[in-house]
Amino acid sequence: MTDENGNVRFTTIYPGWYRGKAVHIHFKIRDSPESDQGYEFTSQLYFDDTLTDQVYSQEPYADKEERDRRNSYDGIFQGGGDELLLQLTEAGECYAGTFDIALDTTYG
Repeated sequence: MTDENGNVRFTTIYPGWYRGKAVHIHFKIRDSPESDQGYEFTSQLYFDDTLTDQVYSQEPYADKEERDRRNSYDGIFQGGGDELLLQLTEAGECYAGTFDIALDTTYG
């Protein structure tokens, strides 16, 4: 849930991968989560391939076979994924990123 300013903050592990898809994480926005009639938007954020290579060279990711899809070969990424590329910065032993999203729920 967002705060009174519409911001949400969460902590997660670096995502794994599955066959045929570039590394990504899904998110969903609902304007009325308690309602069946509210507006709902689902999308995904992508990660820089170079950073993913660095992360995946470490445990526990290094034990898994090499991923089979980079951003440039992912069909969904090719349709505008560069606008959904999460820019991460090192924050100690972690990474931090911010991504702004604005939705016009009055359209349509």
